[in-house]
Amino acid sequence: MLYLVHMVVNIPHDLPQEQAAKLIEEEKQYSQELQRSGKWAHIWRVVGEYANYSVFDVKDNEELHELLRQLPLFPYMDITVTPLATHPSAV
Repeated sequence: MLYLVHMVVNIPHDLPQEQAAKLIEEEKQYSQELQRSGKWAHIWRVVGEYANYSVFDVKDNEELHELLRQLPLFPYMDITVTPLATHPSAV
């Protein structure tokens, strides 16, 4: 099942810089692992924001929720999920 996921990252200004850098590196490693597996099918940066739009290809809502919950930056994200279906005009 495909999902469009909008993630906006809001790292608190009072989070120690070393801790923020560690979380960002862990996030990169985890997201690239999911991309290589095919579960994180696409990722696009939103220009001028610390945000992205991504497409996930997973079994169901529960799998998506678990993958997102494991993101190191999850506690600092606002996430919007939109399930996708094939459009009848798609070729």
